[in-house]
Amino acid sequence: MADIVFHVPESWLRIGSSGLRPFYAHVLEGLKARDIHFDVKALNRETLPETVAEDSAIHVVHHGRFAHERVRNADVAYIYPFWNFDPKGIRAFSSIAEMTFPQDDIDPQVARPFFRRLRKRIVGRRISRYPQPEAVSTPGDIRAAVFLQSEGHRAIGETCYLDRWEMLAGVCEAVDGPVVVKHHPRDRDLGTLTGLRDMCARYPHLSVSEGNLHDLVSAADRVVTINSAVGMEAYLHRKPVILCGQSDFHHVADVARSVAGLEGVLRRAPRKRVYDKFIWWYFAKQCLSGADPNLVDRFLQRCKM
Repeated sequence: MADIVFHVPESWLRIGSSGLRPFYAHVLEGLKARDIHFDVKALNRETLPETVAEDSAIHVVHHGRFAHERVRNADVAYIYPFWNFDPKGIRAFSSIAEMTFPQDDIDPQVARPFFRRLRKRIVGRRISRYPQPEAVSTPGDIRAAVFLQSEGHRAIGETCYLDRWEMLAGVCEAVDGPVVVKHHPRDRDLGTLTGLRDMCARYPHLSVSEGNLHDLVSAADRVVTINSAVGMEAYLHRKPVILCGQSDFHHVADVARSVAGLEGVLRRAPRKRVYDKFIWWYFAKQCLSGADPNLVDRFLQRCKM
């Protein structure tokens, strides 16, 4: 019987071992070297509970949200090559959301170099999880930059405290100066474009941008989103973030659970945050890095093997 069972998309398995993400390939090679038995199966979310109940193995579920003591849910955690490897879920549903951020216990001499390296790679190269325009834009001073998410590609509705239009209207109502909104690169819904045109007609100080998100974040006083990865990228810019939905990186953000709450946060001066300590704590301590030479050892520790 396998000690560890990996549940991955069937489309990956059709290609063969080369279809696996490098994270999994690295782990499987390490397990073979340690003579640990494993199996790789096509992910079937409907039958997963029964499959887990049938044995005593550790089950690794790609892009999972299956809470169980013998399940680890895995996927990229906002910034590559860091992965969530969690007993509750990934990203907004991970157990990190419930943890206390121990900022006073973190050595800044450890956190700062990690933060600077990640900032140099992401901010310095102006890259993001999704492709961004290479052209540099100079948007001028922005009071708030709002980033929408692709509702057509993933179910974010259940994580929203506000929907995207409530969020955007709340920002425009509370902010006097320029507000810029960027829709998700994967959102091709005509309803989004129509909605943005209507909002711009309603609020003259609102404009839509197709620019590189790093140019927008750099120029903005604040960043507002439901729970997009851009929040993490804004931390690398040391920018205040307001989240309008459930998130596992809320610890150094303001969280708005109502329109009134959002407007209240925007009308207050932002608090000073220890972004370097948080970035180190989240990625170096709570996640696994696909580039870590000790990845397999850390993987097994998380499996408690």
